[in-house]
Amino acid sequence: MSVWGLSALAQTGSIRINQVGFEPKAQKTATIESAADAPWAEAVLLCQKTGKEVWRGKAHRKATSAISGKVRQIVDFTPFSKKGDYLLVVGQEKMNVKICEHPFADLSRAAVKAFYYQRSGMPIEEAYAGRWARPAAHPDTAVAVHPSAATSHRPAGTLISSNGGWYDAGDYNKYIVNSAFSIGVMLGAYDRCERYFKRLDTNIPESSNGVPDLLDELHYNLKWMLTMQDQDGGVYHKLTTPNFEGFIPPAECRQQRYVVAKSTSATLDFVASMAMASRYYQKYEKAYPGFSSAALQQAEKAYAWAKSNPNVFYSQHVINGQYDPDVVTGEYGDRRFSDEFFWAATELYFATGNPAYREDALQHMPQAYTSASWGNVAELGMLEWLFIKPLADADRAVAAAIKGKLLAHLDTFLQQVETSCFQSPCGNAARDFYWGCNAESVAWRGAEMMYACLLTGNPAYREAALQCMNYLLGQNATGYCYVTGFGTKSPLHPHHRLAATSEGALPGFLAGGPNPGQQDKGENLTYDSHFADESYMDNQNSYASNEIAINWNAALVALAALLNSPLSN
Repeated sequence: MSVWGLSALAQTGSIRINQVGFEPKAQKTATIESAADAPWAEAVLLCQKTGKEVWRGKAHRKATSAISGKVRQIVDFTPFSKKGDYLLVVGQEKMNVKICEHPFADLSRAAVKAFYYQRSGMPIEEAYAGRWARPAAHPDTAVAVHPSAATSHRPAGTLISSNGGWYDAGDYNKYIVNSAFSIGVMLGAYDRCERYFKRLDTNIPESSNGVPDLLDELHYNLKWMLTMQDQDGGVYHKLTTPNFEGFIPPAECRQQRYVVAKSTSATLDFVASMAMASRYYQKYEKAYPGFSSAALQQAEKAYAWAKSNPNVFYSQHVINGQYDPDVVTGEYGDRRFSDEFFWAATELYFATGNPAYREDALQHMPQAYTSASWGNVAELGMLEWLFIKPLADADRAVAAAIKGKLLAHLDTFLQQVETSCFQSPCGNAARDFYWGCNAESVAWRGAEMMYACLLTGNPAYREAALQCMNYLLGQNATGYCYVTGFGTKSPLHPHHRLAATSEGALPGFLAGGPNPGQQDKGENLTYDSHFADESYMDNQNSYASNEIAINWNAALVALAALLNSPLSN
């Protein structure tokens, strides 16, 4: 390896830059940490193979962080567009720079493949997983009905089969709310990038069945979700152990697993994701016979239950006060269901054409435009109104109003770029940082920008999406590339039981990111910084900043695919 190679680049030092790669014609910037009175930084770009200088320039502006007060300098080497491997050198420090046509291709593939590693109830084989292979665990063929979920036809203690699905996050439980949200995000990306996903080979057991790998992966979880529906149409909130398992391999887990309490939120999220799925799997009846019709049938049955039970909240505190055993795993609680009713009715309308569902959707359509999260799913429905084709005349008027709200929502963030410390439409205010912000505040914002680009053709939105990706991949306050297995400084110790009990961090997972709440401080952790954008630790115990989760990876799947895909199907 050249003296300019990777071995010399273990730390990022003062250079904050996308550590994965730039498209030749894309904006290319780096942020330099500096003192307020420091002279303008001079940067040099060297050919990694020969050491020859190919570009030289000075920082073109300074920016002061509204979060920490730190002053940073921005270097812009956008005019240099020749493909190759380079080093950006500032003073005594250097960082890799790669310029190529499809810099996020491997990352996109890995982000989808991450869901295979999360599969429950089947062996993860060496042919597909390499050194992260593991035996089958959590078959979930004898799951007990928790007293909170008991009915006359399924009394407490009844054993049911609920095999398959994905582990939700760093733990080994399975949650309907987050599963359905993740499905919705990724099916939306599939809809807008179908040609791309049809070509994407992630090397999973189903890769040769004639179905796009993403749909195969989603089906593995959707099939499990169907088992979580009770006979009356309601859907259990989650399948879980009473307590989180320790950091042990999944095959060594011994706690009894339960399906816990039906809820309106879980049921409506189930409705939306199943109705949505019914449309996309119609083409693949040979591989998945009967699934499309079954998904729609069960979605309509679940919607009827939700209409009859519109206020069944999931409150773990209340449940634990009434039933044993206590359950202390992830709650995914919600106290407002208008957004779930809107998403569910929207998907049923587009799956069936039934005007009654349209009426329900319009009744629950929110007035304000807010970014999607597992607890606020309205935007997933709004995006369906924007991209479903063809639309009836009356529906086009609804879509036009939503489009205006989306663009107004995003333009607020576009305005931040030119004063940002990281040339970014995200990460510029303390409110951008919270549990899972790398997904909801960065990756998903980038996906939103791409959707705006598809709707308008305005390249400024795609540039903003690239800037969101740059932020995730290293041009941020910590200097971390937050996707495991990528870059020169990425998380090695995520809060992820599969990683802790196998061969280290599995590739393609997005870490939650800086979280000033620091809810894990009681785990003998000491954060190096209390600034919101620096409150991150690459530590297994830091569940508040360094966990992985399927909904976070879903946002990464969407952004990476949209950036890799042609601008329309």
